[in-house]
Formats: sequence, C-alpha cells, structure tokens
Amino acid sequence: MNRWKSLALCVPLAVAALALPARAALPEPTPEQQAAAAAKKAAADAQAAKEKQQLAESMERVAAYWRQRAQGQGWKVNPQVAVQPVQGFNASATQSSASGQPGGQLGSAAAQQPIRSEKLGTAPPSADVKTKQDRPAAPAR
Repeated sequence: MNRWKSLALCVPLAVAALALPARAALPEPTPEQQAAAAAKKAAADAQAAKEKQQLAESMERVAAYWRQRAQGQGWKVNPQVAVQPVQGFNASATQSSASGQPGGQLGSAAAQQPIRSEKLGTAPPSADVKTKQDRPAAPAR
C-alpha cells in the first residue's frame, strides 16, 4: 500500500518537473534579429505580390484563349465585365467599428429596444414552426 502512496506522490511531481521548462520565456529578439525578420517579411511580401501579378496575367491569358477558341467554334461569347479590385479577406478584420454602428457602440434607440427571442419566449414563433406536435401514426399490425 505504501508503494501506491509513494507512486501517487511521485507522478504529479514528475509531471510538474517536466512542465517547468515549457513555462520558460524566450528572450526578446535582438535588433539584428528584428531587422532580419523585417527584411524576410518584406521579401515574402514582394514575392507574394509578384506571384499575384503572375497569376492575374495567367488567368487573363487563359480567358483570352478561351474567348478566341469559343468564337472560332461559334459559341456565344459575352463581353468582358470590368471588375473593380476587391479589398480582400482582411477587409472585415480591419474594420474600425461594427457594421452600421458608429464607433462600434449601440445607439440609444438600439439599446432601448427589447430583446425579442423565440427561445426566450419574448417573440412569437415563426410561421414555419409547428404549433403543435402531431402524434406519430400507429404502427401497422
């Protein structure tokens, strides 16, 4: 029985001893390391911009080839649509406030509105919700 007690004491101590190195903080990067990281990021950004441009040119070549081939085969070809560049996926992550709310704060009129929820029972049920539960059909005998 003493063996189990000592084992029960040793296991948590061993786990704690193994976890201590994981809690150690890394030292702050030196100015040289920060400069190297900034240069690496700038090079990666430049490479990404170059690849993005190459992709756009490649897509234009494919579209032009398809249009030329389609006209030659008598397919209906719609005119190209001018597309404005989009802001990208990061646009929503860089918003300064909530959509429709100046400064990201609820206005006084919105804050005074009662909360209406079907789940809380403060709103009537939707039209697509069953009003009563139908009894299941009796099994055939």
